[in-house]
Amino acid sequence: MRYHIGGLDQQKLLDLYAGMLKPRMIEEKMLVLLRQGKISKWFSGIGQEAISVGVTQALKTEEYILPMHRNLGVFTSRNIPLHRLFKQWQGKQGGFTQGRDRSFHFGTQEYKIVGMISHLGPQLGVADGIALADMLRRKKRVTAVFTGEGATSEGDFHEALNVASVWNLPVLFCIENNGYGLSTPSNEQYNCKHLADRARGYGMESRIIDGNNILEVYSKVSELCKSIRKRPRPMLVEFKTFRMRGHEEASGTKYVPEKLMSKWAKKDPISNYESFLLTENVISQEEIDKLKEQISEEINANLKLAFDEPATTFIETKELKEVYQDFEYQEIKENSESKNIRFVDAISEGLEQSMERYNELIIMGQDVAEYGGVFKITDGFIGKFGKSRVRNTPICESVIVSAAMGLSINGMKAVVEMQFADFVSSGFNPIVNYLAKVHYRWGQNADVVIRMPCGGGVGAGPFHSQTNEAWFTKTPGLKVVYPAFPYDAKGLLNTAVNDPNPVLFFEHKGLYRSVYGEVPTDYYTIPFGKASLIKQGSAISVVSYGAGVHWALETLEKHPEIEADVIDLRTLQPLDIDAVYQSVKKTGKLIVLHEDTIFGGIASDIAAMVMENCFEYLDAPVRRVGSLETPVPFAKALEENYLPKRRFEAILLELLAY
Repeated sequence: MRYHIGGLDQQKLLDLYAGMLKPRMIEEKMLVLLRQGKISKWFSGIGQEAISVGVTQALKTEEYILPMHRNLGVFTSRNIPLHRLFKQWQGKQGGFTQGRDRSFHFGTQEYKIVGMISHLGPQLGVADGIALADMLRRKKRVTAVFTGEGATSEGDFHEALNVASVWNLPVLFCIENNGYGLSTPSNEQYNCKHLADRARGYGMESRIIDGNNILEVYSKVSELCKSIRKRPRPMLVEFKTFRMRGHEEASGTKYVPEKLMSKWAKKDPISNYESFLLTENVISQEEIDKLKEQISEEINANLKLAFDEPATTFIETKELKEVYQDFEYQEIKENSESKNIRFVDAISEGLEQSMERYNELIIMGQDVAEYGGVFKITDGFIGKFGKSRVRNTPICESVIVSAAMGLSINGMKAVVEMQFADFVSSGFNPIVNYLAKVHYRWGQNADVVIRMPCGGGVGAGPFHSQTNEAWFTKTPGLKVVYPAFPYDAKGLLNTAVNDPNPVLFFEHKGLYRSVYGEVPTDYYTIPFGKASLIKQGSAISVVSYGAGVHWALETLEKHPEIEADVIDLRTLQPLDIDAVYQSVKKTGKLIVLHEDTIFGGIASDIAAMVMENCFEYLDAPVRRVGSLETPVPFAKALEENYLPKRRFEAILLELLAY
């Protein structure tokens, strides 16, 4: 292996050596502890230390880095106290996830490290968002993100590169090409000679670097980072390396030819570099022995701190409390002036006033800029806020949600418009596995609102008509809002933007231009988790949200003799179940109406909770009314019978007569 010192001084040469030696010695100790059953799992990066250490040392300490589970050198190079790492791997309270996630699945703002999730791909989009925030603030910074050659087959990889290229984001995409995705060799994963060649298709520059040569890694990455800071743009770097141990220790390496293992063993980044330093008289064997002794003492002392900490204990209230970031709702009351406007106008007004309130609120979505969105909610926003804050995106929902997460990590707010709620399935993974879980895992909030134009009744067919709130109400960590009136839509949207937690904000397309209401002209807020009692009566309780509220009111207008409580839930998570209980205790009968199909819908949970908590007050079975168990059909006659409006009237009368 050839080493070129270039302009590096002796201290930097030694720093790079010590930087690689520490994670290697920690790993060797962890492998012993694994065999002793003192840690449960280990993903080894032995043989790949030069990449982690070289890249991290090339970055500035204030620049974010997003590593994988074989990048221990990233964490040690950022000088994280070893006892905290050891506690993390043992599931102790003093780790970074308090025992809620394992190994390297964590982040820390203190050290500007954002750890991975097992789905791999989303972190590439997160890096896009972090870099976007830096670029918008005109900070000359690089964001480095790691992935393996296996994850380059994921759609998120391609989406992230495309967005970074289109927006000229200062992201260093680092591929550790170690030859195998678990046991699958590279020739069964992709059909190109070099993964770096893929950059051409995205209009990006790329480099191939010997990932086992620490001086090449450090020098070339340093050069690239200086260039990117000067002229922001993405860069794809493929590090050629090899994984000397199994994907994780239990999998072993029997699938790897012995000849290949021997070849790469001779390219070990530490032993080769050590020999070079000895030959060049940069270090002596005595100094090496002393350094190893110091690192060993540091490891043992910190291990003792970790082992001495008691095992993590379960406290239910603490676990439940930390799913969401604390949010102190600030009530901002409306002014006396109001206008009679449409549902769609109320949402546009709320969004516009939130943009005025928060200078670092970014709107992203397909066609949201000059075109104003397919429903024209952001029409005219470009003139007021500029293209940097109102951003058209490529058709890549997953990476845009991930980028919104990155904006939040870097201290900004984001509103993402799903062109139609149906399309959220293409961005489902980062919503339910990243945004929803991130605060519970390591205390990072996801300050993201995802707008969801939804619902049927407009002849849009199976792919533009779903009301899919139940996908998200059962996911801890998400908040779900579903207004029925213009007044509520504006006030709740303002609160959603204020809330530091991820919010799915459902907007029924059928209400956009058909429902009018008096809406205050100024900015105001409405609290989450507080239902609205919009009609009172003692005979029956009707609970609904969204378009269902209007269907219920229209039906009751046809039957003025029915005295009913009508409850508009407004938010589904948090859910004001107490308002439902209070009404049921008065009326003794409950019917829950929603547009979603019945099975697995929120009506099922409400019915179950009422049965569990108000059984003795009921005079009849709780009834649920929803759409047919089919996709949403296109033809008018089919869609009208799919939707539950007509069935609601029949079941309402039947329940009253029970």
